[in-house]
Amino acid sequence: MRYGTRRLAICSALAAGALALAPTAEAVTPTTATISFDCGAYGSGSATLTATQSGTSAVINVSTSAITAPISVGANSVKSTLTLTNKGTGAVTFTGNSNPAIPAGSPVSTGPLKGTVASGDSLVAKSLKVVVFGITATCNATSAQSPGPFVF
Repeated sequence: MRYGTRRLAICSALAAGALALAPTAEAVTPTTATISFDCGAYGSGSATLTATQSGTSAVINVSTSAITAPISVGANSVKSTLTLTNKGTGAVTFTGNSNPAIPAGSPVSTGPLKGTVASGDSLVAKSLKVVVFGITATCNATSAQSPGPFVF
């Protein structure tokens, strides 16, 4: 019994030490923001952007009512590019071609869109380009990102 207790204590100490030394994921704030887009002939509406970060890698998922699928769209068939500005200057792009299946008439969801960030980046969405079945919809932001920029 003494050896079992000692072994448990040693394993617990090693596990706690490993957790203390494990790298921590960076935190982006806010994690969710909204913005409005005008997509020309494809429509206009609001979008929800959800961001996560791990070191210099970041991911943004987009769901928008600005574009609806005229027909059912299969999973992983939407190619998207989200362009953001960093502190009002320069462009940072997040790209991907991953999406859930989208039923006809439903809002487009796309992501994860992957990009590279640096500590202190302050990103605001400016445009979204969505390519489905070879048709490109370019959407431009028509409102401020709320509650504010993604700060990494």
